[in-house]
Amino acid sequence: MLGSLATWLRILGMDTFYPDAKMTDEELLQIAKEENRLVISRDKELIARGKKRKIPVLELRTTSLDEQLAIALASQTIEASQILTRCTLCNTLLLSIEKDEVKDQVPAKVFESQKKFWYCPHCHKYYWMGTHYENMMQKINKLTQKDTT
Repeated sequence: MLGSLATWLRILGMDTFYPDAKMTDEELLQIAKEENRLVISRDKELIARGKKRKIPVLELRTTSLDEQLAIALASQTIEASQILTRCTLCNTLLLSIEKDEVKDQVPAKVFESQKKFWYCPHCHKYYWMGTHYENMMQKINKLTQKDTT
């Protein structure tokens, strides 16, 4: 239900667990309790069950991604060093990788134009600061109310 929000929280460097469709609410609440995680949901019943078990919860009532991010970030501190440190797919911390090691793994144009690359050791995805990076940073700056000049 909140997959886009989970992706953006990972972009911001936040350790974000996103359950698959097979996971039950009971399993999700158990993981949240064991790992001391905040449950963010639009599901009122899940939020109520979490509160009953004294699990930190944040209920979202909006479907707007920007509003969801603003609400989720309101009580969080995001540091620039955290941004773009996690895999957007699996949440694993990214590893810096030497340019020479990605030559046959990324498009030739990307290899020629970029200097820095990161790698996810879990899902084997490669990352770089491509054309999307500036747009992402503008959105992040807006959401965290940082000066972009």
